[in-house]
Amino acid sequence: MIEIKHLYKTFEGTQNAVEALKDINLSVNDGDIYGIIGMSGAGKSTLVRCINLLERPTQGQVVIDGVVMNDLSPRELRNSRRNITMIFQGFNLLMQRNCLENICFPLSLAGIRGEEVKARARELLEIVGLPDKEKAYPATLSGGQQQRIAIARALATNPRVLLCDEATSALDPKTTHAILELIRDINRRLGITVIIITHQMSVVEEICNRVAILDNGTVAEEGEVAAVFSHPSSDAAKRLVFPGTDKEVLPVIEGERIFRVVFNGVLATGSPVITQMAIDERIAANILSSSTRCIGDKVYGNMLIGLADDDNTVHRALTYLHGNPAITTEEVIRND
Repeated sequence: MIEIKHLYKTFEGTQNAVEALKDINLSVNDGDIYGIIGMSGAGKSTLVRCINLLERPTQGQVVIDGVVMNDLSPRELRNSRRNITMIFQGFNLLMQRNCLENICFPLSLAGIRGEEVKARARELLEIVGLPDKEKAYPATLSGGQQQRIAIARALATNPRVLLCDEATSALDPKTTHAILELIRDINRRLGITVIIITHQMSVVEEICNRVAILDNGTVAEEGEVAAVFSHPSSDAAKRLVFPGTDKEVLPVIEGERIFRVVFNGVLATGSPVITQMAIDERIAANILSSSTRCIGDKVYGNMLIGLADDDNTVHRALTYLHGNPAITTEEVIRND
């Protein structure tokens, strides 16, 4: 288990200090695929580097399997990092070494030599689906293949935790999906805890079971992915989950009131809810924006609709929508 307790990180500048992380408290259970998401500058990469103490926290603790990482000596920390490996957006492969040699590299740093090292590297090439690339050099591989080799190298020391810092950001959607499937398979097959740092909502939706949303160096919201994404409570979470629906960009439509309709797992069967409401209740709803997605056979997300500024119409519409327990609504008031 990974526990982050009251963690702060401050960078001292020439003129003033920058507080990158402020009172971070998170718990990641063994076997989780845990997402940490936020806008650029939110503190995501700083946080992941604090977990393995590549960045030393200014204050607070990182506790992994009961061991306070901050208290370890340099030698103990080096040994502990074999259990906490990392992959990056830029792959960070050694270009002058072939794939087999890249995978062997962390084992050689640990003082392990001989045929068992090559045997382990070949086993990992099989796991990542590139058994025929042991003699290939990184420059001859595609981006997706390079990331697979980077994953194999990260697994060489049999880690308990895999940190992924924007590991799919440089990849196309098809390759991203393939890499995420590989990470999911490794998580299930080897029981490795995975922490994924990303700014991509789709990555968290596809693979993570829990998520923390960072905003300006703090945890704005945390919980199970379906719960956070279906009904975000913080402004930071709403900006990520419901892009383009901020109050300040709402259109001004004379004679209409605007409501946010949140789908918390509506069954994706039959006619769309708003269409069915128009048929059943003869209520015209002006759909202003929509950000919904299907996860399995259920719909999650958000829609902004305009209803006639008439109390009877609004009451009938909300009564109809609230008849579905997987739908919640809130009126959106412009801040003019």
